[in-house]
Order: sequence, then C-alpha cells, then structure tokens
Amino acid sequence: MNNDTRGALRIATTMVGLPFGIVPPIHREGRSLVRVQEACFLVVLFVAFAAFPCFGQQSPDPNSQGAPSSTPAGETSTSATPAAPPPAAPAPLPMPSMSGPLATAIPHEIAVGRETSGKLEVTGILSGMGWTEGNHIAGDSSTQWDVSNAQIFIQKTTGWWQFYLQGGAYNLPAIGVPFLSTADTVKNIYGPFPQGYLKLVKGNFNVEVGALPTLIGAEYTFSFENMNIERGILWNQENAVNRGIQLNWTRKKLSTSFSWNDGFYSNRYTWLWGSLAYAFNSSNTLSFVAGGNAGAYAKNTLATPLLLNNEEIYNLLYTYSHGHWVINPYYQYTNVPKNASIGIIQGAHTNGGALLVTYNFKHGVSLSARPEYIKTSGTVLDPNAINLLYGPGSGAFAFTVTPTYVKDGFFLRGDFAIVHATSSTPGAVFGPAGLNVNQPRGVIEAGFMF
Repeated sequence: MNNDTRGALRIATTMVGLPFGIVPPIHREGRSLVRVQEACFLVVLFVAFAAFPCFGQQSPDPNSQGAPSSTPAGETSTSATPAAPPPAAPAPLPMPSMSGPLATAIPHEIAVGRETSGKLEVTGILSGMGWTEGNHIAGDSSTQWDVSNAQIFIQKTTGWWQFYLQGGAYNLPAIGVPFLSTADTVKNIYGPFPQGYLKLVKGNFNVEVGALPTLIGAEYTFSFENMNIERGILWNQENAVNRGIQLNWTRKKLSTSFSWNDGFYSNRYTWLWGSLAYAFNSSNTLSFVAGGNAGAYAKNTLATPLLLNNEEIYNLLYTYSHGHWVINPYYQYTNVPKNASIGIIQGAHTNGGALLVTYNFKHGVSLSARPEYIKTSGTVLDPNAINLLYGPGSGAFAFTVTPTYVKDGFFLRGDFAIVHATSSTPGAVFGPAGLNVNQPRGVIEAGFMF
C-alpha cells in the first residue's frame, strides 16, 4: 500500500517500501530519453531567440520622446486638434495564472480577423534548472539538471467565445519527493498539451470546458507560476490539472466556481469542486474551496494515484497583496475514506498549513519564503493503515526560501529548502536506506518570459 500512496504524489515513481513511491527515476530505463529533453530544449531555444528582438519593443513608454507625431507631414497642429495620445501598451494576460514575483510577458498579438476581438495573444517561457540535494534515494543522483519549462501559450481573451492553449515541455519539481526528468514528466503526467480549454462568456458568467487548472490549493502547477521554484509538501496531496467543465460567476465582491471533472486525471468524471471567494477590498481576499470524488475508482498510475484520487480536500485561504508584500496563509484538510471494494482497507486523513510570503525590493529583486507543516493519521502498528506521507501517523516540517532577480523578460532565482520528517516509518524517508529524516536541497532556475 506504501507505493500506492507515494506514487500518488504526482512526481514520484512507484516501488514498494520507498517514501512517496520513490524509485530510481524512470529516465534511468533508457539514456535515449535524455536526448528527447535536449532536443526539446534546442527547439524552443531557437523559438526564443527568434522572439528576442521583440523584448525591447513589448512595453513602449507612453512618455517616450521618440513616439511618432499624430500630425501628418506638411500640416501644423493647432489647439483645436490636439495630438492623440499614443496607444497604451498591451496588458499582461490572465493566463497562465501567476502568484509572483514572476509575471507573464507582454503578449505578441496576431490578427486573425478585421475586428479587435479576433486577435490571438501569444506568450511563452524558456527556462532550465539544476539542483543538488542531500540524502538522495538509492539509484538516484544528488545532482540533476534539466529543462524546467519550454512552453508556448496561445489564447483569445475577448468576445463571447475565448480559448486558452498551453503546449510544450515542463517539469513539476516539489520538495520531499525525488527528481523526475522533464521527458518522463511530460510522457507520464499530462502530455505535451497539459492545459487547454474553450471559454464561453456572457456578462459576469462564463463556462470553461477542457483541461483546466485545479481550484484547490494556494500553489499553481508550473514552477514559473509560483513564489518558489518547487511546490510544497501540502501541494503533494493535491491534484493539479483536471479535465471537465467549470462554471464561474462573479457579483461585486463575491466570486464563485463549480467544476465537474475527472480529479487526478482519471478520465472518470466523478469529481466535484466548489470555490467561494470574497474580496473585502483590493488587498484582502478570503476563499473556501472543497472537492472530492463522488464515486470510486481503483486506477493507480503516476498521474492517477489510487489513494489521492479517492479523497476529499478542503482549503481555507487568505490572500493579502499590497505594496511590497504578498502574504498567503492557508489551511488544508484531506480525507481518504475506507473503501474495501477498491483496495482501501482503512481510511486516513491529513491536516496541514502553510504560509507563502513574498517581499518585493527595488530593481527587480524579491525574496519569498514558505514554512509548512503537515500531519497524517494512523499508526505503523496497524497492519491495515495506509500511508499518505512518510509512513502512517507521520508528519513533516518544511521551509523554503527563494531569492529572485527579474530584468525585463529574464529571470534568475534559487530555492533553498529543508524537509524534516517526524514520527516516520524507517525505510520510508530519505537516503539510500530510507532512514534519514532530513533532506536539504538547493535549486537554481533561469530563463526568459517572452
């Protein structure tokens, strides 16, 4: 049962007796897979360099003295015909969602019709990462490097029908679990088009249909979307992408969403999500999100882990964003109910909380921090107990700090993280024998948003 749960944590693999389903990463089955990620890197690198000339033109200064005159040559401007103001620069797009300190680039517009509503908006990212860690698992390496993101985002954001399409290569690094190569992540998780949906809009109501980002949690799926490069130990209990339909409605300060979907990418549409958010003002928002599997499904894969795909999840989140500060504390409760018909002989639950904080200094420098704690139910003395962390009844503290530097489209940042397991089961933690309760890690990521 250990491997069922640990493999559930999205970026882990599947082997009995190792924490989070830890095994030597799948890419060790064939070195040819590494060549796939290198080829992907080179292809998108070419695309990025082709876009580089646009970096200096994406944000024209309305006050620039080099702006063209509104008066045609040979004519004289008069007070009766004042010069028209220069057009405003395009605003950053709402997708992909970003919690900062990184931000999507100013979009490249492609006209597909005569009307403004017919324009497509194109953005992208190219980034690579390297990491080193202590107490790595047997068969793994203490140092890794890979492409972290090589993605293109195409969307239509105006009119009664809109869409969003995201494609390319990506990695899903998270603390407390082993490294999985980018090639194997794409192959075994969400494929080369991880998110994409059609959106139908009517006033303050809209419907989205397709592969949607989850409503649960305070952290997004991809590294560039978040304050830290790696996602945290609470994120390891959550899903990231679900296929289905989502209804969204806003009225004044209240925002609501309801989704019918396939949960942990199960292709069984038995999951229900609900979200309620109230914005007290422009700086303070309180949200409640809940969801769970209304059915039962015995499937157990890397993208669809048995235990987590049959759970319930509840979040209470608060967001403060003002001036230099972004502060986002949240509480999370998960419950896996007993269901002997699909092999869950005994249920279990987790309680956890995290605080995500970013302070933005001047000149593109920022510092983010994320302390976390999670505790699971059960006891190792119970032969039927299931494992949701580092053994039944285990817990974990984690702390991550991330300094970031941003200059135009370029960014450079690093994670320094430590995970400390408590009440863990010997053999289910870190190190070659699974006996070490601590795992330190350093990660660096650099790239371009274009």
